[in-house]
Amino acid sequence: MARYLKEHLSFTQAGLEILSEEAHDGSKTLKLKGVCIEGGVRNANERVYPVNEIAKAVDTINEQLKTGHSVLGEVDHPDDLKINLDRVSHMIEKMWMDGPAGMGTLKILPTPMGKLVETMLTNGVKLGVSSRGSGNVDDRTGHVSDFEIVTVDVVAQPSAPNAYPTAIYEGLLNHKGGQRLLDMFKDPAKSGKAQRYVKEEVMRLIRDLKIEGK
Repeated sequence: MARYLKEHLSFTQAGLEILSEEAHDGSKTLKLKGVCIEGGVRNANERVYPVNEIAKAVDTINEQLKTGHSVLGEVDHPDDLKINLDRVSHMIEKMWMDGPAGMGTLKILPTPMGKLVETMLTNGVKLGVSSRGSGNVDDRTGHVSDFEIVTVDVVAQPSAPNAYPTAIYEGLLNHKGGQRLLDMFKDPAKSGKAQRYVKEEVMRLIRDLKIEGK
C-alpha cells in the first residue's frame, strides 16, 4: 500500500536561490529555485529514492504543467495529500533533473500565505522546501518505488521547533485587527503605505517569535 511521504530540505541543503522578476507593469514576482528532492542517497528519514523514480515523478509534474494544470504548494505540510486553498503560498513553475536531484522553480503567489513567505524571505528568514507525495517503501532497505510527487511545500527549517509560517499566520489572526491585515494582503489595490504597515506588523511578529534570520 502506498505511503504518504514528505521529505524536508533546509534552505542550505536545497541550495535555494531567491529570484525576483519584474513585469511590464513594474510589479515584482518572487521565486525560489533549487533542489526539491534528492535521489540516490539515504535521507534523514532513512529512505532512498532511486534516481529513475525521481525522474519519472518530475516528468509527471511537467506533463501536468504542459496541459495547463496548476500545481499549487502550501506553507507547511497538511496531514494528507489534499491541497488546501487557504494555505496556498506558491505554484510550481517548472521542474527538471540535475544529475540525481529533482530541481524546481516555485513562484510565490500574492495570497495571504504567499505574502507572508515573501516578507520572511526578503527579511532574511531561511525557509526550506519539502516534497509531498506517495510511494511504496521497502521496510528492509528503505528504497522507494512507484513514487509520485503531489507538490513541493515551503516549510520551516527541519531543525526548527515550530513551523513558523503557521505561527506567524496564527499570530496575525490573534492580533488586534489581524483579519483586516490579512485582507489588505489580498487586495492589490491597497496603497503602498498600507502594504508597508502590514509588512511592519509581520516583521514585529517574526521578532516576537525570535525567528528572524534563522
